[in-house]
Amino acid sequence: MSKPRSTEQRLVEHVDRIAQEHPPIELGTVDFSVRDPAAMNARFGHVLDYMARVELEVDRNVLELTTMLPDPPEVDRYFYADVWHPQEVRHGQILDELQVRLGRDHAVADLTTVSAKMHVLGALSHIPPIEDVVRMLYYLTGQATERSAVLAYNLLHNGLVETGETAAAETIVAQIKRQEPAHHAFYSMSARGLDDQLAPWQRWLVRRLRALSFAPVGANNPQQTADFGDLMVTLGIDDDLDRFATAVARVEVELIGAAGQGLRVPPYVLKAFRDALEAAHARRGTAGHAPSAAPAP
Repeated sequence: MSKPRSTEQRLVEHVDRIAQEHPPIELGTVDFSVRDPAAMNARFGHVLDYMARVELEVDRNVLELTTMLPDPPEVDRYFYADVWHPQEVRHGQILDELQVRLGRDHAVADLTTVSAKMHVLGALSHIPPIEDVVRMLYYLTGQATERSAVLAYNLLHNGLVETGETAAAETIVAQIKRQEPAHHAFYSMSARGLDDQLAPWQRWLVRRLRALSFAPVGANNPQQTADFGDLMVTLGIDDDLDRFATAVARVEVELIGAAGQGLRVPPYVLKAFRDALEAAHARRGTAGHAPSAAPAP
């Protein structure tokens, strides 16, 4: 009987499959034609801008990873540098071009800022037990980000189909959302493999740091938090927020618990999404903010 494959072997095979089966989307397969640019912009323009920015900011994400994990496992580097990064950048380029075709400005992406927090984590990562904690934070953040993306792209696809924008739905969003589940699987497999090696105190520290740092994907400041809230409203996520949060946090709950027996969602996850909705509602109420408005010509 053959020996069971190690987690590292399975991860390498998985990343190989992603590279072979999901190369960066060919621009020649994308149809940017839009049936009603004004209507599409009014409903989905701000969603496209948010998603384009987040996808393009993978350049900064790679800088953050090399800072917080200066000596990662080789399979991690293979995944984020050679496979994940070029795929995500192409997603951002396509979404950004689509929003420009609607009459909007290009997404404003921060490609270079690495926070002091990342530098602190990088310094501490030279201590092997702490490095494992930082790796688990990376994997949990990655899986939550990718799960959020899968759910959001599914809802955007449905909305575009409903409004008759089939070109964008099928040649842009459908192609992008087809690539995201494999990314989620990489993070989930990595987290489960590392979880078997963590001591109780390391799991406690991971849980504590997640509670302090969790935020919706791409929400790095108050304005972006409100922008994410607007995205949730447009895509209808606010109608079933508990279900969305449960799906995003499923792996996290399985591995490090929900900070309380019987909870399906860690309180910090649900609070982060509720805070984003409240920020969006407050901004609309106080400033008449119209997230879908196109820039003035």
